[in-house]
Amino acid sequence: MPKKRSGGGLTTTQQAAKFLGVAALSGVVLAGIALPAAGALGLAAKGTVDGFDEIPANLKTPPLSQRTKILDNQGGQIATVYSRDRTVVPLKAISPYMQKAIIAIEDARFYEHGAVDLKGILRAMNRNVQSGGTAQGASTLTQQYVKNVFVEEAGDDPAKVAEATQQTLGRKVQELKYAIQVEEELGKKKILENYLNITFFGQQAYGVEAASQRYFSKSAKDLKVEEAALLAGIVQSPSRYDPVNDTEEATKRRNTVLQRMADVGDISKGEAAKAQATPIKLKVKRPQNGCITAVSGSGFFCDYVRQIVTGDPAFGKTAKDRAKLWSVGGLTIKTTLDPRSQAASNEAATSRVNKDDAIADAVVQVKPGTGQIMAMAQSRPYGLDASKHQTVLNLNVDHKSGGTNFGFQVGSTFKPITAAAALEKGISPAQSFTTDHQISLPADAFRTCENQPADTIPWSVENELESEKGTFDMTSALGKSVNTYFAKLEEKTGLCETLSMAKKVGYIRGDNKPLKQAPATTLGGQESTPLAMASVYATFANRGKYCSPIAILSVTKPDGKQIDVPKSTCTQAMSEHTADTINQMLKGVVADGTGQQAGLKDRDNAGKTGTTDERKNAWFVGYTPNLSTAVWVGSDGAKQLPMSNITIGGQYYDDVCGGCLPGPIWKTAMTGSLNASETPAFNAVDVPRAKPKADKDKGKNRDKNKPGDGDNKPGGDDPFPGISIPPGLVGGNNGHARGQDNGGSQGP
Repeated sequence: MPKKRSGGGLTTTQQAAKFLGVAALSGVVLAGIALPAAGALGLAAKGTVDGFDEIPANLKTPPLSQRTKILDNQGGQIATVYSRDRTVVPLKAISPYMQKAIIAIEDARFYEHGAVDLKGILRAMNRNVQSGGTAQGASTLTQQYVKNVFVEEAGDDPAKVAEATQQTLGRKVQELKYAIQVEEELGKKKILENYLNITFFGQQAYGVEAASQRYFSKSAKDLKVEEAALLAGIVQSPSRYDPVNDTEEATKRRNTVLQRMADVGDISKGEAAKAQATPIKLKVKRPQNGCITAVSGSGFFCDYVRQIVTGDPAFGKTAKDRAKLWSVGGLTIKTTLDPRSQAASNEAATSRVNKDDAIADAVVQVKPGTGQIMAMAQSRPYGLDASKHQTVLNLNVDHKSGGTNFGFQVGSTFKPITAAAALEKGISPAQSFTTDHQISLPADAFRTCENQPADTIPWSVENELESEKGTFDMTSALGKSVNTYFAKLEEKTGLCETLSMAKKVGYIRGDNKPLKQAPATTLGGQESTPLAMASVYATFANRGKYCSPIAILSVTKPDGKQIDVPKSTCTQAMSEHTADTINQMLKGVVADGTGQQAGLKDRDNAGKTGTTDERKNAWFVGYTPNLSTAVWVGSDGAKQLPMSNITIGGQYYDDVCGGCLPGPIWKTAMTGSLNASETPAFNAVDVPRAKPKADKDKGKNRDKNKPGDGDNKPGGDDPFPGISIPPGLVGGNNGHARGQDNGGSQGP
């Protein structure tokens, strides 16, 4: 054991050794500055430090990580996100008290010395030897700034942070050389500004502006002398002097700073005494970081924006580059999100499905002709707290964008795509098929794009009810969502042609894999996403021109420069006449088909219901000429639940259907989003209908009404004249009885 004096301190021999050690270190430092060319006193010694001259001449100063602001399309703030809460401000925006306080307590001779304070080193040596420890350091504000630059560059990498903060001779010499460079290049005012913006003030606050907001809810330019002294005192040990958790210790430290300010003449002794007698008065502003703080339930959209920035090559060549861009932040991201549409969609998503239900829903809106995503909402709130029924799983998007592993079967909402493919091939809307409730189609009836049989066994297709049989044309089959009709229509059109149309209108699988060449595709057997379906139907609204979905309008970097963001790509997926025909037929779905409960009465609107096997997914996708909205309802967990004999949102359902739950949600979202004064109309076209059977046999009793009128009722009170419709099928139901559409009856 070391020998000690009777009083418990170090012996005379130990004191001498301590002095020599400190003196040797200081001597090396001083010699390295005074004699850089010689590399004196062992600076180039192996295992100690590189030669002073070999240290790179330029300090690599990383951009300071700051808050990123995500804005809606009106410029309103959706959320702020950051890895480090910092807002960089110029020196003129920082209280003079703050500037004086930090200099007084950290480096009182800041304006008198160069990169290194020789007097400070000698004073520290003397004090430390007398105290038998390291009671006082000798780093200048410039040296501390350099050290903070190293820490900032290290980011959140623990190994790099440890390296940046290690107390070795090599690190000190490196800091000293860079400090010399910084003094020469920046000057005192800029160094002070940079220091106050980079340093850590505790409570997750980096830089004085963030610290001032965190502790006092005010700007740094408005800090009073006692407040400035408190912040300046925190820097030495943010945890020890944290005023939120230890007011007494923070007060002592603040008063030390005030006394020091008086000692160096920054304030009078009277001002210091008055400030010291003032109790600490905090007005703490808790951090508002991340998508969890997004307004109007837009956390999922906020996260979708993050996925784009970190995943799209437009924001960096490599994943590492993009991750760094997001982490460093300081971006201003103006998005496509419309505040009115988002508020309406969020209200709709939470109006009929509760956050604690076993079932969830998702609502997404797209503006036709632009690809712009106007809203994105879900019944469960965004977040990580499962006890509060929060989730970060974005039910509206594909897997690579933060969605589920596979997406959801879309049921009969796919059928208009098959209809569009048929029309493009020249098949008339009057094409009729007479089918039983159940049919079987031969294995070779459907061929792949390679002209191979799509399956090896016959495909059995059935409608939900035995009464669903008879003769249907394209309009009536869409209105009543007849599975057997669309199986036969796909057979006549061609599987390859159907899949080709699906790709053209933006239909994608939720798992981001290529579409399977499976006949059941026409019944919605392949999983997709609400965003994809809203974009598909926006194509119909846009008279056949598909525009890829986008979420970002502009991105501005901290220096004011713009990043070239991804743009929507628009292509004509079908003829305008085909789209106009689909629009007219789908108007019938909301007028007197399966979507009656969703129909809007004050404007042209169209849409389609969809319900899959065992009612595990229910959809309504609909649109006006200026807005397309997709609503999905189903299970968001690993196991999909059948939605029969179930209570959702406090309401009991015998059977959930596309028209009775997603439909009303869609109506709420659309009603709240659309402007009552803007009611554009679809381009009107005549839609041929199948001739009544009597006409074919006798050439008599032709329908005298013009087909394809505004209500899609060419036969007066009979919406489908001459077409055999089972009793009770026209007019829909109240949402509790069976009989609604049941697409996707055979998934791949």
